[in-house]
Amino acid sequence: MNGNRTHQALLKLTATAMMTAIVFVGNYLRITMPVPIGGVTAFTLANILCALSGILLGPWYGFLASGLGSFFYDLTNPNYADEALITLFTKGMYGLIAGLVLYCLLKSVKERYGAQLAATACAAVAYMAAYSVKVYFWNGMVKGGFTEPVQCWAGVVSRLPATVTNGVIAIIFAPILGVALMKALRSAHLEKMLA
Repeated sequence: MNGNRTHQALLKLTATAMMTAIVFVGNYLRITMPVPIGGVTAFTLANILCALSGILLGPWYGFLASGLGSFFYDLTNPNYADEALITLFTKGMYGLIAGLVLYCLLKSVKERYGAQLAATACAAVAYMAAYSVKVYFWNGMVKGGFTEPVQCWAGVVSRLPATVTNGVIAIIFAPILGVALMKALRSAHLEKMLA
């Protein structure tokens, strides 16, 4: 009994480490471009993987995988290194919310596309809000030294097209991958890796 629990914990830890590495590498799949106010923005596929972490691993392990993978990426990129700790929580929140919605509110239908779509949509909207707050305060007031709210809002608005595009892409593709991977893991008798 205790050996089975240890084996299951080891599988979860291994899956979390693997998803952390995948999120880290997925952050390199981006198109970075300057914005007129407050630095750079990026179109990235990493949000898909952050939501997928929550879908596959559940809220807490999903938080770790999506947060740590993005955190380590930020540490390796000079454009984002100073905000790595903020990224740990905002991107971690992506996996956390996707997992919470899927495994707490929709757990009876968690393997269906609609449930995973709803979970990803909730996570994407929450992340877009948190990211906008981060841009307003961190990029606007702290890094940019802006004193007028209109300047900070201009920074948020200049990043909005990339933020919304990244969210929509995650909402479309994370559930497709989630359903396929859950089915594949069950076929391979590795369902213990799932939440």
